[in-house]
Formats: sequence, structure tokens, C-alpha cells
Amino acid sequence: MTTVISGSNPSITFSDSTTQNTSPFSTSTFGFKNRIINGGMTIDQRNAGANVTVSSSTVTYTLDRYFAYATQASKFTVQQLSASPPVGFTNYLGVTSSSAYSVGIGDFFFLSQRIEGSNVSDLAWGTANAKTITVSFQVYSSLTGTFGGALRNSSATRSYPFTYTISTANTWTTITITIAGDTTGTWLTTNGIGIDIDFSFGTGTSYSATSGTWATGNYLSATGAVSVVGTSGATWYVTGVQLEVGTQATSFDFRDYGRELILCQRYFQTTYPPGSGLGSTSAPLTATIETISQATTSYLPIGWNMPVVMRTAPTATLYNPSTGSSSASNNIYQTSGASHPSAQANVSQNAVLFYVSGSSVAATAAIEAHFGVSAEL
Repeated sequence: MTTVISGSNPSITFSDSTTQNTSPFSTSTFGFKNRIINGGMTIDQRNAGANVTVSSSTVTYTLDRYFAYATQASKFTVQQLSASPPVGFTNYLGVTSSSAYSVGIGDFFFLSQRIEGSNVSDLAWGTANAKTITVSFQVYSSLTGTFGGALRNSSATRSYPFTYTISTANTWTTITITIAGDTTGTWLTTNGIGIDIDFSFGTGTSYSATSGTWATGNYLSATGAVSVVGTSGATWYVTGVQLEVGTQATSFDFRDYGRELILCQRYFQTTYPPGSGLGSTSAPLTATIETISQATTSYLPIGWNMPVVMRTAPTATLYNPSTGSSSASNNIYQTSGASHPSAQANVSQNAVLFYVSGSSVAATAAIEAHFGVSAEL
């Protein structure tokens, strides 16, 4: 660049030019670049950072949009953590092995996020035009070696086992995995499961297959991958998870906290304030959905319009703010007599309405409650 300034009326001459090698309209430059929601692990509506022990043969929800699954109970825990994250991040998801378990041929232990089909419809998987994607993340473990995971379709009839290597223990490592899109199989583009991405902590041979190729069947990891649950106290941490179109990993798609929360609320919402997990008895009563005083013996409705329209009509669980408890029939808190009437819910994608039996509610009683609603995939 040449700059000339002279006299009382200086002139400025620019003799260099700049060429942009990448079109500003190229793939993934704008819009929903990262198809993973809460990839930076900043949102934890259910647990507010509490440690969660993974149950057996049931979905255990952890940080928003992530669930854990295990064929054996109490073999690992999951928690949102913030101590010493990688540069540029404030949170990460931490997995800790609870024992030294020898994985059987039919066992599996994993963490997963299910991506809604409407958010990956442009990938055209299951057709000749299937696009290549790149998965990237920051990972840290007390173990070293070759770890495994997989991508699967909604029916778990198509799988892509993958591997990644952690060479140095207790050090944040950047991982990049490029995967050619599947040209066969059925991949939903609706509000069902589009892509299931799994991180394995121990997978038996029945659910392991060759890394780096599409396979017909339900596989959760690559053959021979490290078993985190095989070492008592072993740790595995992850953040900055990104799935994007293309053959290269680009910088992590940092979204503002408010937008990330809204994306999470399509699948789960709660009336508890930030920092108070489900069932918390320390959450202020001013944050409850409603306090009603009414002299009546008829049904008393407690309603809430959701701030975000959910993926589908959710399931609702009501929590008593006095005890933090919930049950199959649910219950609320009635200040008159400190009783706990039962309730039932009617729900839609944008509202929930609980009906409390009038025979259980005293005249002019104040009714208080918290609840959570889930429309997870």
C-alpha cells in the first residue's frame, strides 16, 4: 500500500488491492452453520451444573440437547464443568468413570445429541447428492489412545463409526473428522431424528464396526476403541462440538447466550430460573408459574404460555416448590394447610395447562408450582 500526504490538502493514494479467496456466499458462511445445539456446553436447564449418574437402559438427560445411555447402571457420571476450559470457552461437559467395568459384547455406554431432521435437510443424505460434513470438537481425557463414536440415522439402520486420537493425557486436543454423506438409507428431514451423533465410553463387539465407512446396522463405535468405563476414575471432557457442511473445520460458531437458550427451549423448557435445576427447593417462589387465590370448588387451572414453540407437544412434569418432589400423578403446593393436591396436564406446542381438583383446594388458597416440559427427540 502506498500512502501520499502533502500540503494543506493531503491526498491519499492506495495502490494495493485485496482479493477475497472465499466467496462471502459460500457454504456455511451465514446462517445455521453449526448443526449442533449447545456445542459450547453453556446451557444446563435441568441440572444447573449438578453431577448426574447415568441409569441403566433408560435415557438420562444431562446438559441441554445431550443425553447419556448405558446398558449397566452407575458406571459413569456427567456434569457441566467450568474449571480450566480450553481457550475461548467457558464450559465443558465432563464424564467420569465410576468403576473399572469390563465391557461385555452387548454392552454400550455413550453420550449423544440427536439433530432434528429439519436442521439437516440440506445435506440430502440418502440421495446421490449427499453432502460431506465435518465434525470438530475439543476433547480432554485422563486416558490416551484411539477413542470411538458414530453417526446414525433415526432407525439405527445406517451407521458411520469413527475414531479420533488423544495422544497426550490431560491436555485439550482439537479433533477434526470429515465424513462423506451417506448416499443410501433413510434420513429424516422432518421434526424427527435427522442425525444421531454418539461419543462412546465403552462399546461391546456387537455394536462396534470398522471405522471410516458407512455400514448397514446399529453401531455406536469403532472396533477396538478405548473404554472409558474400563478405568475407575477416568475422565473425558468435551466442548466446542460442531457439525458443519464441507470438507474442512472452520472456527466454532459462537452464538449469543440468548439465542442458544432459545434453540434449547424448542426441546426443553422449565419455569425454574437459571441456576436452579429441576426439583430445586431453593428456587424463589417469585419464579413459580403462577400464584392463584380463588374461592371455588371447581377445577382450578394453572396455565403457562411457553416463550418458545416446541418441536412437538411436550410431556410435562409438575414440581412442588415446597419439597421439590414430583411423582407420576404430579403435585403442587397449596399454602392453606400446606397440602399437596395432585394435578394433571393438558399440553400443546406452545402452552401447558394443569388442572387441580377443586375438592382438594381450599377457598382462597394460594397455589404454587414449578414444572418442566420436554419435547426431546
